[in-house]
Amino acid sequence: MNSNNNMAIDPVCGMQVDTKAGKPHHSYKDTDYHFCAQGCHSKFKSDPWFYVKERHIEAANLKTDEEFTCPMDPEVINQGPGTCPVCGMALEPMSGFSDAPNEELIDFSHRMKWSIALALPLLLIAMGPMLGLPLTDWLGGRVQGLHWFELLLATPVVVWFGMPIFQRGWSSIVNRSLNMWTLIMLGVGAAYGYSVIATLFPNLFPQSLLSALGSSSSTGGIPVFFEAAAVIIALVFVGQVMELRAREKTGEAIKSLVDLAPKMARRVLDDDQEYDAPLENILPGDLLRVLPGTSVPVDGEVVDGVSEIDESLLTGESLPAAKQPGDTISAGTVNTMGSLVLRADAVGDKTRLAKIVNLVAAAQRSRSPMQNLADRVAAWFVPGVVLIALSALFGWWLFGPAPSLAFAITAAVSVLIIACPCALGLATPMSVMIASGKGAHNGMLIRDAAALDRLAEVDTIVLDKTGTVTEGRPVVSDVIALGENESNEEDKEKALLRYASLLESRSEHPLARAIQEAANNRFPELASQALQSSETAIENFTAIPGKGVSATVAGETLLLGNAALMGSHGVNLSPASESIDTLESEAKTVMMLARGEQLLGLIAATDQVKTGSKKAIEELRSENLQIIMASGDSQRSVMAAASNLGVETVHSQLLPEDKLILLKQLQNEGRVVAMVGDGINDSPALAQADVGIAMGSGADIAIESAGITLLHSSLDAVVKARRLSIATRKNIKQNLFFAFAYNSLGIPLAAGVLYPLFGWLLSPMFAAAAMAFSSVSVIANALRLRKVSL
Repeated sequence: MNSNNNMAIDPVCGMQVDTKAGKPHHSYKDTDYHFCAQGCHSKFKSDPWFYVKERHIEAANLKTDEEFTCPMDPEVINQGPGTCPVCGMALEPMSGFSDAPNEELIDFSHRMKWSIALALPLLLIAMGPMLGLPLTDWLGGRVQGLHWFELLLATPVVVWFGMPIFQRGWSSIVNRSLNMWTLIMLGVGAAYGYSVIATLFPNLFPQSLLSALGSSSSTGGIPVFFEAAAVIIALVFVGQVMELRAREKTGEAIKSLVDLAPKMARRVLDDDQEYDAPLENILPGDLLRVLPGTSVPVDGEVVDGVSEIDESLLTGESLPAAKQPGDTISAGTVNTMGSLVLRADAVGDKTRLAKIVNLVAAAQRSRSPMQNLADRVAAWFVPGVVLIALSALFGWWLFGPAPSLAFAITAAVSVLIIACPCALGLATPMSVMIASGKGAHNGMLIRDAAALDRLAEVDTIVLDKTGTVTEGRPVVSDVIALGENESNEEDKEKALLRYASLLESRSEHPLARAIQEAANNRFPELASQALQSSETAIENFTAIPGKGVSATVAGETLLLGNAALMGSHGVNLSPASESIDTLESEAKTVMMLARGEQLLGLIAATDQVKTGSKKAIEELRSENLQIIMASGDSQRSVMAAASNLGVETVHSQLLPEDKLILLKQLQNEGRVVAMVGDGINDSPALAQADVGIAMGSGADIAIESAGITLLHSSLDAVVKARRLSIATRKNIKQNLFFAFAYNSLGIPLAAGVLYPLFGWLLSPMFAAAAMAFSSVSVIANALRLRKVSL
């Protein structure tokens, strides 16, 4: 490893290391490796094979820079962190979370604390006369000295701690995207600038100004508004910190999903050695062992071992799914029984779990149509406020009583302060983020805010059948035994299922699994009997495509299949013809069991309606929603399911393009349509629908085409999603009211419309309090969504 001049190459970072310089080193397989620093040494020690085989170079080539976006302007996407060119806000990772500390939250919390600490004494000074505090007497009547003290306190708040506010405000002007930061910058700048001039050049203002501005007159000096500027900045930071903390709490739902995958994975080498390696070092093609009771680290294919995997995270199925070589398993699922070796196929952000995480993150970034409405309102609101402020300034200056300039400045500053639309910027994003987190905790992954918003307006719901309202797999529904040797019906049924499970023990057909499940559920002892018999008694097993199976058991021929199979072997079906007709009329698949030419009985299977589907449909219908079933299955099977569920409008044997046409027809009739499906054939309709809702157990393309994904694949989640949509829409409207109510009422007051009647002007300090209170109201109201009952 060492060269002649005592220099070595760090296997982690590639730097040259002097082996005699006392740097960290580590021995692996009788070779010494040297490192430039302790960090590289720790990485190597955790996974030596990874670096010796230079897999880290391959990993680096596969890795891409994380994309960041603006929480207020999600169309802004940047490689790496930075600030939004539109609003000036700090960009956030598109994954929705980061293990790193939230630097903006830390910075704003620091600025908030210092702003509050300095604003409180300023507030006390401003309110001193009202509280009966003789501050000017304590200073020997030197009012100007008090102003200098206020300047000393306010300047750090405005010039230093408030710098991000001015940066965002200036950015909004430069980018011609006037927003709340524009008004905050103008309001604070006007209040502080006027106060500085009044402090530095008091002789510019006539003494008559004292009586014109109320309580400030008792101080005997020129009134200043340092407290308004400082308090506005402090309250803005309070609102920003509350918003950042709320977003961080919502991100906990994402983080909890990410944490389902373990941080370490047990790597299996070619020489059968095993060790725990960091998950970020796992690449496609690596062999990993998943021990019983542990989470699966990546998506992959089982190459060795048999076990059962708890997939409730992805499918909502409470029973573990059996896995054997050739089966695929997903990251975040739990191995319940035996040890498995899997080959990694998808790692990192390519896993299905990561895609689910991205759905939640996308929902928190997406914008509702109501947000677009708020943006359109803000587009005219901000220039309108600036126009009113200028009108107040020149109106009072030109036509107001003496000192007209004092009145003009006070009115203009008050208008700019009270109009600061901080709450407008929070109204929709806060509700959407809280609702997304609420949905995630209830098994609903909201892909975009438009779907959540639009669902409240839906009046028609189109349902796929297989896998949506039904289980999507056959289940034995009827067992009719015709045997004559057994003394009672239970013994007849047991004998019939024993023969059937014996035959199907060699088959992988879905109907075979249904029979095995039925036999095991009804008579558990048959499982071991069938396994033993399959090893010793079954001969000449033959699977006949489209008909069934046949085998020789104890010298006799057993047949299990449809009428065509029975007819080809001369089996007389007349004893059961009436039962066969009845079962087939119910859209059930009928399998006949015969020994030789004797019919022993019938086994019927059906795609069973999911538990809760009927109740969910009844609840949706009670809300005056029209329910339509649209499926590619046969008319008989679709009609049977629809009849069971009480659905009157049915479309069957539809191709994917037919479902798309159906959706367009409904929309052309003026209906707002939600489509619920799970398969690849549903994806065009899911994309066309006003709201696409995909089952989490469905195809990836269906999930990608839908606006909302139901992890538990149950229709009752549709009911919950609609309730969440209605609650969110109502919450957003309330937020918009809070955002505009104070502004709309306060702007005329701040402009001085009441002065001619009552001689009263709105103080900039009270204007600041009203502005901040609207932001706090919006945040508090949005947080109420976390307690909504679904």
